[in-house]
Amino acid sequence: MKAPVRQLRKAFTLMEMLLVLGIISLLVGMGVFMMTDVFGDAEDATVKGNIQTLRTNLIRYKTMGTMYPTTSQGLDALVKKPTEAPIPQRWKQFVPEQAIFDPWGNKYQYRYPGKHNPDSYDIYSLGKDGQEGTEDDIGNW
Repeated sequence: MKAPVRQLRKAFTLMEMLLVLGIISLLVGMGVFMMTDVFGDAEDATVKGNIQTLRTNLIRYKTMGTMYPTTSQGLDALVKKPTEAPIPQRWKQFVPEQAIFDPWGNKYQYRYPGKHNPDSYDIYSLGKDGQEGTEDDIGNW
């Protein structure tokens, strides 16, 4: 008669399972940490694209109305017809109201003539902090 052969186990031990879960948790944590900068970059890219869209629509506004909106009329002039002078003779809505808000929920700022672009206008976002003049401001300059 033969000696009994030990059966091979085909299951994982608790220690092996904990080791695998630990490695997976570490990889997920590193991935989340690295993605935080990507999300910030995406918001910045969105702002730059929105500013370009607003610039295009300001050119269309000027083409129809022969002038850019004043600083007091602001970008609202692209959403609804201005009620204060100068009122353009020909006007239409160029963008929906949500288009004049940045990803952080603040209105894009508009200045005509511009401080950074004295021959035209400035369009800018106050950035994530919502404060003017800080380093997270993004504009058309």
